[in-house]
Amino acid sequence: MVRIIPMASSIRPSFACFSASPRFPVSQNLSRSLSYSHVPQSQLFVTIKLLRRGVNCLGVSESGNAAQASTATTQDDLLQWVKNDNRRMLHVVYRVGDLDRTIKFYTECLGMKLLRKRDIPEEKYMNAFLGYGPEDSHFVIELTYNYGVDKYDIGAGFGHFGIAVDDVGKIVELIKAKGGKVTREPGPVKGGKTVIAFIEDPDGYKFELLERGPTPEPLCQVMLRVGDLDRSIKFYEKAFGMELLRTRDNPEYKYKIAMMGYGPEDKTAVLELTYNYGVTEYDKGNSYAQIAIGTDDVYKTAEAVKLFGGKITREPGPLPGISTKITACLDPDGWKSVFVDNIDFLKELE
Repeated sequence: MVRIIPMASSIRPSFACFSASPRFPVSQNLSRSLSYSHVPQSQLFVTIKLLRRGVNCLGVSESGNAAQASTATTQDDLLQWVKNDNRRMLHVVYRVGDLDRTIKFYTECLGMKLLRKRDIPEEKYMNAFLGYGPEDSHFVIELTYNYGVDKYDIGAGFGHFGIAVDDVGKIVELIKAKGGKVTREPGPVKGGKTVIAFIEDPDGYKFELLERGPTPEPLCQVMLRVGDLDRSIKFYEKAFGMELLRTRDNPEYKYKIAMMGYGPEDKTAVLELTYNYGVTEYDKGNSYAQIAIGTDDVYKTAEAVKLFGGKITREPGPLPGISTKITACLDPDGWKSVFVDNIDFLKELE
């Protein structure tokens, strides 16, 4: 059984209104112009070229140095803000081919609760939210069913979800009795002592069952594969404000992992990044969508993502028709995340 320690409620958006469908407007680019009205045009072109090379002309290198210092200060300030921002992983979004079938498997085999469902017929999709506690205080799953689509390609980049349980063996027997698929029988993890098992849901998504004591966050991991672990660690630390909890290198099996999150692994959901030796790119398929994360300011969040190497796919601002502010981005490997304004989310739940 999955035992849960009650978790104190905290501000964290479970972004229901942002489903796994491509509905982002094109990012806007802001242009800046410089005015050198006192410089002849022919000299201006030369001057600009020299400025780009860092050559001192017309006395502007000093201002360039000042600008560099200002930029460094801005980076430091933004980095500090990111670290202090009120962030938490809210939910993970992915697509399934039969919503009722998946709900039945998660509730009967994995012990989750169906928190709510909604149907959006005008956009031809449905959502179901499942987890081990309320959306305002737990990491949950948002399932998306698109009308008429019964199969998706999971790809090679997505790894698995992690669920902490009291007794892995007992859960595995239950899953077998219900007709579920066990891909790794219970036993100690390679190179460690933690008892684990792997199972697959009806759509082929893998779940790692980890034997642990009582925890406030049983839905505890999302594993994604990346092409450069050091690059990913740096990005998630600076742009997302996550903490590097631990790393492990397994040269015998030719892979490394990094656990990152906003709190301890035994109390909060974390992101497990996996690097397989020599593999720099992965096919991401079309089934896994994104992770949603709460923030106090989507505008500053977007600045940080841009500054530290991410790509904004949805500029910060309110969604059409509602006041909830969001911004969406890609990490250096192309994995998508959505940041949601904390206060707006709490209003949405009301």
